[in-house]
Amino acid sequence: MTTARGTTTSPDVLADPVTTEVIRNFMSSCAEDMNAALFRSAYTPVIYEGRDCAVALLDADGEPLGMSTGVPIFLGNLEVCVKLTMERYGREWFGPGDVVAMNDPYLQGTHLHDVTIFGPIFYRDRLVGFAATRAHWQDVGGRDPGTTMGSIEVFQEGFRMGPTRVVKGYEPLPDWMDFLRRASRFGYELMGDFNAQVAAIRTGEARLLRMLDRVGLEVFEAAKANIFRQAEELDRAAVRELPDGRYHAEGFLDDDGQGSGPVPVAVTVTIDGDRMVVDLEGSSPAVRGPVNCGFSQTVSAVRLGYRALINTHLPVTGGTFASLEVRVPDDCVFNAKEPAACEWYFTGLGLLCDLMVTALAPAVGDQVVAAHYGDSMVININGIDPARRRPLWVVIEPTAGGWGAHPGCDGESGLINLTNGSFKNLPVEVYESKFPVRIEQFSIRTDSGGAGRQRGGCGVVRAYRLLQDANVSVWFERSVTTAWGLAGGGAARGPVVVAEGPAGTWSALKANSVEFPAGTLVTTETGGGGGYGPARERPTAEVRRDVVQGYVSVDAARQDYGVVLDPVSLEVDEVATMEERGGRGPTVAEED
Repeated sequence: MTTARGTTTSPDVLADPVTTEVIRNFMSSCAEDMNAALFRSAYTPVIYEGRDCAVALLDADGEPLGMSTGVPIFLGNLEVCVKLTMERYGREWFGPGDVVAMNDPYLQGTHLHDVTIFGPIFYRDRLVGFAATRAHWQDVGGRDPGTTMGSIEVFQEGFRMGPTRVVKGYEPLPDWMDFLRRASRFGYELMGDFNAQVAAIRTGEARLLRMLDRVGLEVFEAAKANIFRQAEELDRAAVRELPDGRYHAEGFLDDDGQGSGPVPVAVTVTIDGDRMVVDLEGSSPAVRGPVNCGFSQTVSAVRLGYRALINTHLPVTGGTFASLEVRVPDDCVFNAKEPAACEWYFTGLGLLCDLMVTALAPAVGDQVVAAHYGDSMVININGIDPARRRPLWVVIEPTAGGWGAHPGCDGESGLINLTNGSFKNLPVEVYESKFPVRIEQFSIRTDSGGAGRQRGGCGVVRAYRLLQDANVSVWFERSVTTAWGLAGGGAARGPVVVAEGPAGTWSALKANSVEFPAGTLVTTETGGGGGYGPARERPTAEVRRDVVQGYVSVDAARQDYGVVLDPVSLEVDEVATMEERGGRGPTVAEED
């Protein structure tokens, strides 16, 4: 680094370890402040309750400085939007106070509902960074209210923007504000969510400028160089510890939503010294239905799988992922090109991450985890309510499920899937107070987790009573390749969706805008996680506890675990259990 006198000073001199650490943690704190500003000022429940959003603070080159907790598959590629815009228009295109919007799936990789809003940050007339946000907008004008499960091209999914300046010099451009307001069925709420994202950008801008006033630009740049260098060195060292080799796993998505499937997903991971190459050769070509995913988002998902195994405790910065290379065939479901439908781009990403972890199981040893339920399991309900000021209503939410077990612990139950991180389903109270739907059941789904020495986590049952005529769309996945077990552990059960009411009984995992009369009960059941280790090695006391707590039924305790329980008292029949287990007595864990 060159000083005013023309000599070169090491970043370690300008920013000592304490200063570097303070600035590192400040960046993470700044991102959390940005995220709080976003979801606290958003207008729609999918953001302020579900928190389907993420933010990042980036440097002048678009490299990440700090990221919030949020939707993990967003965090690996927010910088892509900034870099693509700089490549297209140049750095000089940005001015103080500008805000840029984009949602093109072939650029940012996600679907049209995920709108990226970012802005440059200037310090004393110099571009020093960017504040970036991404949030799910409830409706972007597609063929169906809220979202569609039936698209076969992107033009049916809503309006599409490349990098578009919508605010210039802190002043919103009225023509673009008018366009955004008119392009959605819920223009008022859309503008509220847009302004919430702008508020998050301004929060990041204010925090970074305050830090620069405190430490100066030169010290800040030196600390940033230290942070990036340390992240790269730590990642390369961690990859270097893994045995060199070629590791492979494959599975299938149920279908593409248009009746074509199963859809193959293949992952090959090659470790060579301090380099990891992830190749998706063997995965399906692009499909007609909306499960295609843009390349940049595929890279982000691979980064998520990588981060689940490599230096999991470290924040993501501009030095992270230097040891990782991602290769995707040109014609691939994970490399979408216009006009491929991308509404459910994330469907394959949960399976992709699970396969990546399983492929590396021989290399990572005890860090490995069995597969989880894997998809967002989305239900969309909408209808017309004449009693409301704005009669059209839409409610969309993901559903939690079970995670895989690992050598040290059972899988978690009722947890959102890996790719969604901090995303949440809607609280029952919010759901029932805002929409003409009553939640009649929200419970653990017994026997849905894979059996094992460590039991897989269970999915959930969530039942919706329609109080008015309504349209229901569902997108539930992973019935063909359910969450698999490891080291002798059993596979989990897949999802189920059933509707019962005046129109009779109906069942499907993927359906678009099905009309149901008032009184219909729609029940969704999500899958569980895979088990780890032989089920009949699980201590009988733990099996009994599972039955008492509702994770395992009496029948499954006997069939899967060889533990016989009295159906009334739930006490263990020791003699019958020893017979079921081939005369094997209590384990050490039980005696303790």
